[in-house]
Amino acid sequence: MVLGRGLFGRRSVAVLGTYARRSLGPALLGALFCCSSPGRRTRVEQAAMKVELVPALTDNYMYLLVDRDTREAAVVDPAQPQKVVEVAKKQGVKLTTVLTTHHHCFRRAPRPAVVSWAQLSALCLAGDTLFVAGCGKFYEGTADEMYRALLEVLGRLPPDTRVYCGHEYTVNNLKFARHVEPHNPAIHEKLAWAKEKHRCGEPTVPSTIAEEFTYNPFMRVREKSVQEHAGESDPVTTMRAIRKEKDQFKMPRD
Repeated sequence: MVLGRGLFGRRSVAVLGTYARRSLGPALLGALFCCSSPGRRTRVEQAAMKVELVPALTDNYMYLLVDRDTREAAVVDPAQPQKVVEVAKKQGVKLTTVLTTHHHCFRRAPRPAVVSWAQLSALCLAGDTLFVAGCGKFYEGTADEMYRALLEVLGRLPPDTRVYCGHEYTVNNLKFARHVEPHNPAIHEKLAWAKEKHRCGEPTVPSTIAEEFTYNPFMRVREKSVQEHAGESDPVTTMRAIRKEKDQFKMPRD
């Protein structure tokens, strides 16, 4: 398991990893994540555990990580605690651990985390660092730190790593991605898929690291097409330029 203050943090939180190992079952060795979307509750099944996506507030996700063997569970970023408790009761699981990915309840310093189990695909609980087709605002950090977080840390995870992000921003993120790379077919295909998911009230999470490299402009800052759009030739300055552009981007209504 990898734990950290994430993108912009300066301090190690290895102690949380120790706590997680003591307090969770073998299938729930540590985790960190954030909140997202108002769609239906969704369950992702894996061999020894399951991930329950619990919508909260306007566009947030809370996550319930359930150990199949012990029936113990960790909740990640419980923006609406009572709602999580009700879901846990319905699932017949015991809540043992609360994990957070932010300095305070929302938005400040993102903390990506990776949870791995033997013979299971890894999970990346990305908080507000990596979204489907997007990334978080810099706030306390810099373009260089975001580049390292996305490309040199998360980007080096196994390609099939599932990415669970903190908010349901996928459609709007893909509209910006389309603006950056209008001739990228992966973006158009993913956008059509995401719009259909949104129409049905279903979440677009998770994605995978491999998928993000095909349509996420912030993961593609080394690509010539993205650099040409930004008018830059360096991936870090490209990151800075397109993040600034995204901050001011007027979202199309299509």
